Amino acid sequence: MKKKQFKLLMLLSIFALFILAACGSDSGSEPESSGGDDSASSDKPTSDIKFLSLLTGGTQGTYYALGGTFADLITTETGIKTTAEVSQASAANMTALKEKDKGEIAFVQTDIAYYATEGTLMFEGDKIDTIAALGALYPETIQLVTTEASGIKTYADLKGKKISVGAPGSGTYANAEQLLEIHGLTMDDIKAQNLDFGESTDGLQSGQIDAAFITAGTPTGAVESLNATTKVNIIGVDAGKADELIAKYPYYAKDTVKAGTYGIANDVETVSVLAMLAVKKDLPEDVVYSMTKAIYNNTDKISHAKGEFIKAETGLDGISIDVHPGAQKYFDEKK
Repeated sequence: MKKKQFKLLMLLSIFALFILAACGSDSGSEPESSGGDDSASSDKPTSDIKFLSLLTGGTQGTYYALGGTFADLITTETGIKTTAEVSQASAANMTALKEKDKGEIAFVQTDIAYYATEGTLMFEGDKIDTIAALGALYPETIQLVTTEASGIKTYADLKGKKISVGAPGSGTYANAEQLLEIHGLTMDDIKAQNLDFGESTDGLQSGQIDAAFITAGTPTGAVESLNATTKVNIIGVDAGKADELIAKYPYYAKDTVKAGTYGIANDVETVSVLAMLAVKKDLPEDVVYSMTKAIYNNTDKISHAKGEFIKAETGLDGISIDVHPGAQKYFDEKK
């Protein structure tokens, strides 16, 4: 009898051990599964930042058109709600990044970012040391836009005419000033008008101005709209003048407005700077890393014509200011 009880106890003990082993196996598998889920979302930043503002430019410029796409990509890929904001573009964007609650990311020309960090030209006495680069984007073509009716065919023809030189504080103003200089002119030789892209093309259409400097990726929406109603001409920069400009201001490069753009019959040689994104230096490294990855890993989702120029392999081209550590980490990984 005792032997039977002993055997029964042994069987019950073995059975209990099997149950405990099974439970132990189940509890071990749960963290493993959870670990898999965590790794799937490990690229998302751990920061408690919930909202970001991306400063662009006027509603009819390339910055604004691309800004909406970038904001959507950052929101989707990082989980941080990002909104594209209308602004007065490059120089104003640099000043805004200096302020506490005016924006965290901004479009800017590479030359303007350089002026800001060096405290030169429009930033004389107001050096901005709170910004860093996220990455370069595409060539920003300096377009001197006029109409067939204006009769303007060269820079020399600008003298005494009403010319839009960009919104106050914009990078376009600096480009206009330097191009006038290289052609032997100053702002005093023209009747300068401080207009944004939309106001410039409206003024050209109505005949209130004679020409306009527009620094933006081509095709620029405002100029396309003008071409729908008015015959557009782009005034070129000849090779010699371009070389002279680049020798003095090395952030410029030769560029071409291709035939067919805005209905023009032939290629027009001109110059460009680069568009880039700048961020506040104090943004967490993982946030900027995730933003950089969101943009440069998803360039196939950029429908604007300038999307073809936005590549990780050229993301540091033309950058003359400090690169944010988060962006640098991303580009180092892509080497």
